Amino acid sequence: MNTYIKVPQDIEKRSFEIIGEELGDKINKFDETTLPVIKRVIHTTADFEYADLIEFMNDAINSGKEALKNGCKIYCDTNMIVNGASKMVLSKFNCEAYCLVADSEVAKEAKERGVTRSIVGMEKAAKDPSTKIFLIGNAPTALYQLKEMIERNEIEKPALVVGVPVGFVGAAESKEAFKSLGVPYITINGRKGGSTVAVSILHGILYQMYQREGF
Repeated sequence: MNTYIKVPQDIEKRSFEIIGEELGDKINKFDETTLPVIKRVIHTTADFEYADLIEFMNDAINSGKEALKNGCKIYCDTNMIVNGASKMVLSKFNCEAYCLVADSEVAKEAKERGVTRSIVGMEKAAKDPSTKIFLIGNAPTALYQLKEMIERNEIEKPALVVGVPVGFVGAAESKEAFKSLGVPYITINGRKGGSTVAVSILHGILYQMYQREGF
């Protein structure tokens, strides 16, 4: 009879042990705050190339932790990110993740203006002073829109931007363009990324702040 690990905590623990082993010398690129993040990204994707592609800028993790500790809203460019984020852990810090791309008013305005819903959703979210963290895993237009609003001084600089849109049109370019702003920023250079990567980065930060039972 075949035996296999059945306890969720044990599966995750063993997965992280394997990741640590297979990172090899690359593990030395990361410190005690960044290593849990890249391990969780690799755990989500089973792709070790992320260790070469991920970039942390302007004390991003500590800035994100401070915003989370103080309780904040987190704008996500997809409902997949919202659904994937641990609501239980976020509630411990009085934080809330939300998305506006499916909002009927956002959809109506986007159609009237001939722009993406991601642009309109970002416009509305970025003007909310309680929204301190932005997770962008899908739409380069959302990242570009946030960049332009910061440059025009229409909003305060965010506490953390996770800019990891995936794709072939504007994804790599939008991530690169955002780097000039001096904002606490975590990105995946190049075409790779996605909503699941955005969630894994958030969890890589959150689980440094909150110890889950059994882990």
